[in-house]
Amino acid sequence: MERNGAPQHAFAVCAYGRSPYLTECLDSLVAQSGGVGSEVFIATSTPSPWLSQVAESYGVPLYVNEGEAGIGQDWNFAYSHARAPFVTIAHQDDVYCPEYAVHAVRALESDVRSLIYFTNYGELRHGERVDDNELLRVKRRLLSPLRKRSNASKRWAKRAALRFGSAICCPSVTFNVANCPNPPFIVGMKSNLDWATWESLSRREGSFLYDADDVLMYHRIHSDSATSELIASRERDVEDLAMLERFWPRPVAGLIERVYSRGTKSNEL
Repeated sequence: MERNGAPQHAFAVCAYGRSPYLTECLDSLVAQSGGVGSEVFIATSTPSPWLSQVAESYGVPLYVNEGEAGIGQDWNFAYSHARAPFVTIAHQDDVYCPEYAVHAVRALESDVRSLIYFTNYGELRHGERVDDNELLRVKRRLLSPLRKRSNASKRWAKRAALRFGSAICCPSVTFNVANCPNPPFIVGMKSNLDWATWESLSRREGSFLYDADDVLMYHRIHSDSATSELIASRERDVEDLAMLERFWPRPVAGLIERVYSRGTKSNEL
């Protein structure tokens, strides 16, 4: 689906090092159904001959960030290279169901005030798809205020979905470029830059469109992921408390953080 020669949707794949899962991710992107014809490209700050070969084999562009390094900077760099009005920052280890792109485009086109679209998601553990576990159930409960489309643009609902933790899965999100700040991601955090971004967007006029009915992407849980490394180093605890203090008085935020930190153990294999 293209308009005036430009695609309506883009998958910007952020790649680092030599991920054994990158080709599985790319396979899922080129297999999208529904006639959307998404633009697909790879962005990296760690170029290598191997990554160039992967990009060439899939016939997709490879963009190298030679500027400021960092996860947020890399995501913003990838975002900046999309030509489409709707952009998904795809993570190299994750996979997308064939209907993801068409659901995203239809939802975002249906609401001129939309900020982001995001989906229900599952996990990939030891190569197996997991649609239900304790952590996923908790996150779905946290997002319940946004299940009703009538709440999508209400500030209280957007913030209620974020006040107990980062329930929105970052790679499940597609941005409506016209309504979001550019660059969209808040830099400065390592673990919670996505949560910080959603918190910032929740203060803006516009809708958070939650596709709750179907699992449309799978987030891989593995010991080499950046999230797992940050949890092990305890850096995430500090950032979690800082985020919770954006919603709660400090004493209350501290109590919630203690409970929330236990939930991060679900990221361990």
